[in-house]
Amino acid sequence: MKLVLSSNGSEAIYKQIVAQVESSLRDGSLKPGEMLPSMNELALRLGISKETVKKAYKILTDKGIVTPRQGKGFFASDISVDVRPQVLVIFDKFSVYKEILFNAFADRLAGAAEITILNHNQSIDLLEYYLDSNLDRFDYYVVTPHFPLDEATQARAAKQLTRIPNRKLIMLDRLQPSFPGNYGAVYQDFENDIFDCLCGSVDAFGQDGALRVITLPSSLYGAHIRRGVERFASEKRISVEFLTAAPEDIRPGDTFLVLNSQLDAGLVALTRNIRKAGLQIGGQVRIISYNEFDMNELVLGGLTTVSTDFRQMGRTAAEMILDRSPRKVHNPFGMIRRNTF
Repeated sequence: MKLVLSSNGSEAIYKQIVAQVESSLRDGSLKPGEMLPSMNELALRLGISKETVKKAYKILTDKGIVTPRQGKGFFASDISVDVRPQVLVIFDKFSVYKEILFNAFADRLAGAAEITILNHNQSIDLLEYYLDSNLDRFDYYVVTPHFPLDEATQARAAKQLTRIPNRKLIMLDRLQPSFPGNYGAVYQDFENDIFDCLCGSVDAFGQDGALRVITLPSSLYGAHIRRGVERFASEKRISVEFLTAAPEDIRPGDTFLVLNSQLDAGLVALTRNIRKAGLQIGGQVRIISYNEFDMNELVLGGLTTVSTDFRQMGRTAAEMILDRSPRKVHNPFGMIRRNTF
């Protein structure tokens, strides 16, 4: 077994030792039962402290990669028996969409990995705490990097994510801007996704149709989506209006795009106002909801949605783990046409 360490990289020396020993065992260059160098021997050979080697060997022992034998040394374990990847999933929040994503992720792995799930609640402090507690314990870290978009918060988020070795990191739902490295990612492109999707359905708006977008100011990616909608409206010469609540003045030909409508009060209020105006949903007035889940098939006789494919996102992330092939994948996004549009 040959170890090649870099003092110029961002990864600590002990982590490099852990990664290379594990990789050597998986690729067969280190055989099960083979004796590893003693801590003193490896420290001397690599020109590092014994404490660094001791820390690396402890992690390898905890992960079951090596087995210590009293008075004899450390020996490579037989990982072919059942050493499944340990995966830590850190979501920003639990929602019906994250449930769809996670279930697809877990189903695709189908027992081929041990999964632990946590929730950072869009708090950098909580993400930092989770990494402090778990940074050396898992083979993969699957993170939804949804945090407030101000520059200071984004810089802090990037700093925490760089603590995770690229080969272990998979970002979901968002590609962190300017984040370097060969990490994995399955992401939405909020501005271009909505632009392309609306362009593909432009004929349904009609010549006199108006697009009215309802979103809360607190919507994390509302500004990104707005840019995509404005480009669409400008290029296709469609009237567009942005609102923060369901309007009272509902007009025939209106199409509403509701950005936060998971059976929430905004969608309920809009439906009431349309009915109060004596207009028919799906004919005189149309509704498009952002993000898809199964219940939309029943809402208002079938609620049209524009959405990323959360199931595919989960499956793609799982395949990166199964194939050990991190890559960056733009997740499919599209419109599901139902009764309301």
